[in-house]
Amino acid sequence: MSKLPSTVTVRVPGSTSNCGAGFDTLGLALQIHNRVTLTRTDDLAAQPVSPADGRAQAMVEATTAAFFAAARKVPFGFSYQIRGEVPTARGLGSSVTVIGGVLGGLNVLSGASLSRHQLVAIATALEGHPDNAAAGILGGFCVARCDATTNAYVDTVRIELPATLVFVAASPEVEMLTKESRGVLPASLPYFDAVKSINSSTYLVAAMISGDYKRLRGSVTDFMHEPYRLPKIPGGRPAIEAGVAVGAYTGWLSGSGSTVLCVAPQAEADAVAYAMKAAFTAAGLRSTARVLMADNAGLAVE
Repeated sequence: MSKLPSTVTVRVPGSTSNCGAGFDTLGLALQIHNRVTLTRTDDLAAQPVSPADGRAQAMVEATTAAFFAAARKVPFGFSYQIRGEVPTARGLGSSVTVIGGVLGGLNVLSGASLSRHQLVAIATALEGHPDNAAAGILGGFCVARCDATTNAYVDTVRIELPATLVFVAASPEVEMLTKESRGVLPASLPYFDAVKSINSSTYLVAAMISGDYKRLRGSVTDFMHEPYRLPKIPGGRPAIEAGVAVGAYTGWLSGSGSTVLCVAPQAEADAVAYAMKAAFTAAGLRSTARVLMADNAGLAVE
């Protein structure tokens, strides 16, 4: 039996979720990454290598407890370091990069050999929804399902996407915490608003599967969350509209924001990015525009 490693680095992609009306269901991994390095220690606690904010420490501790409970392994301590490109509280799945990195690292250090789908189940329980969890760990465009009664993770259908389809993510310098943004959502929806949202999300999935991406034009019509969240992001809706006007197929609020994202053919990416940034500038906000491709690999041990 080979000796288990004492240190490991796990790369996890950021992601965009909901993809319009696919609330808590659709997720897409993007080629922007964080890396989480874990090193076993004699201490029984999880300790950051450099000072970590309280949210990150709490997330690591909760993930550690959930992993050892699921894997039925004797807990051990470790130091950890989180570094990379995924901005926090911007709707690009930063929490799953931490959760997935810790789960993947502990899986290696403990020799538990949990499957990726088992890791997604743990991450889903921690997040409360499977969209980013599935995308960040499995990669690709993911349609995730939970049990309707227990909300426990069941399965994911994933689709790999080509490099010719790009995702322009424009992030204004405004943080949006998912927990807080859920507080603005209504307790119920008008019946036909729900019907129109179902129509939009299912058509978008079908267009992704078909590979005929021109069918994505105008495909996002959401009444589930965007009408309540987008108005809180100055320039958010104009940025999506500006990207579509210069060649993007469609666009949506990424997760709970503040990032908005447009899907575009590769040839139009720079024009879309410029137009989206200009919309935020007109609204008085500085922003960063990233031209990204899908990450079809998901979580990777380096």
